[in-house]
Amino acid sequence: MKKEKVTIFDTTLRDGEQSAGASMSVEDKVSIASKLDDMKVDVIEAGFPFASKGDFEAVEKISRIANYSTICGLARAQDKDIEFAGKALLKAKRKRIHTFISTSDLHMKYKLNMQRNEVIEAIKKSITIAKKFTDDVEWSPEDASRTEKDFLYKTIEIAINSGANTINIPDTVGYAIPFEFGELIKSIRNNVSNIDKAIISVHCHNDLGLAVSNSISAIINGARQVECTINGIGERAGNAALEEIVMCLKTRKDKLNYFTNIDASKIATISHLVSTITGFNVQPNKAIVGKNAFAHESGIHQDGMLKNANTYEIITPESVGFSSSELILGKHSGRHAFKVKLNDLGFEFTDKKINQLFKKFKDLADRKKQIYEEDLLALIDDKGSSSKKEYLELMDISISCGSSKKASAKIKIKILDKIKILKKDGNGPIDAIFSALKNVIPNKINLLVYQVNAITKGTDAIAEVSVRIEEESITVLGQGSDLDTLVASAKAYINAINKLIVKRDKLKDAKNKIFESNEKIDKHVI
Repeated sequence: MKKEKVTIFDTTLRDGEQSAGASMSVEDKVSIASKLDDMKVDVIEAGFPFASKGDFEAVEKISRIANYSTICGLARAQDKDIEFAGKALLKAKRKRIHTFISTSDLHMKYKLNMQRNEVIEAIKKSITIAKKFTDDVEWSPEDASRTEKDFLYKTIEIAINSGANTINIPDTVGYAIPFEFGELIKSIRNNVSNIDKAIISVHCHNDLGLAVSNSISAIINGARQVECTINGIGERAGNAALEEIVMCLKTRKDKLNYFTNIDASKIATISHLVSTITGFNVQPNKAIVGKNAFAHESGIHQDGMLKNANTYEIITPESVGFSSSELILGKHSGRHAFKVKLNDLGFEFTDKKINQLFKKFKDLADRKKQIYEEDLLALIDDKGSSSKKEYLELMDISISCGSSKKASAKIKIKILDKIKILKKDGNGPIDAIFSALKNVIPNKINLLVYQVNAITKGTDAIAEVSVRIEEESITVLGQGSDLDTLVASAKAYINAINKLIVKRDKLKDAKNKIFESNEKIDKHVI
């Protein structure tokens, strides 16, 4: 059976902009329209020309730059609205006027204060005026899903007779459910005598989270145009998401015998552009374009993905413009994914070493939501320790501090084979730590540099601390990393002391030197 085309009508620049707080400048709209045109969106509803000077200018400028898309302007069933739309679209290669009026009893009574016969006359007049500017006229019965059926059929028939070639059926308040909305489209096909002379379109809102489902149900029942927005933005809970509609038709072509002309590989780019311009971040679990759409953390899923991506992905990230899937390292990740990630970073380790690192990784993952590459590098090259024999080794640390009390550090440290507990107060937690550690060996250490860097993202970032100390003519740099900045600081200082001992060139009698001033050590031992 031959596939039928579904026209994609994008209203990001009109209905999408009506999202609270999502106003766009003329330049913003032109930028988005250029990407939509490049993506081969069939119709771009560029704005509501009568609404503001900015909207008129945006529609006018977009009309000049569009090469592929038909440019559409929205207009109420009022003379001035339609005239403004016609003028704004003057330079468009392909242009459409989209006019509308409410048809539900609720809207006619409380919004329009009009009788049915008055609404019918307004339909005839508005479409007749629109036809003076373009042969491509779309008409919408606002609140169609709550309109009395026989009256809805009558208004559609009159609209087509008046010259409308696209009839858009809006679920204005997102009230419909899929089978019901599908039945509505089917009933229009069966009860409007001249419906064969127009394309049936749908415009679904997402108040019940059913906009995409309702749109797909409408397509199955005869709709051949879908009105949608990038990232699903729009009034209240938003509109049907363009990316979801397109990829649903593309992915389930075994059941949905339809196609669109959309270049899906450009979806990720325009999603990011719209998000950046509006300031509306895409929720992480958003279908198709959310940052987690192609991310896998579960060890079971990761193992399946590494063996065959089809096990857990029905869409390839490349098909919508992303570079690749992502195996997220976290507490649910497995050893297989961990090993692959290390290999990707260029490391080859024995199984024994992998097991050692994996244990450290799991310990960190229990404290940190997501593990980044920098975290792995810090685990591999733990700058607070060394593969060589360490003279000093941090075992545990606890800090007591606050705005109304002096900082105190309690440190459990291993000095060769002996465990000591040091305690010292300071002017702050770092001063207390360094003061406790400074006297663990006889020294004349001066602290030259103390520097902290966050080497990963977020508030749970791993901290990397650098400490430069000097003793007479010897200068050494100590480094340490940890999720806790204070722990990283202690590691860095201990790392510096270990290096200082080596540089003193007294390795043979280091043990004796460490303990040669027991009286000084004992002052800080509890």
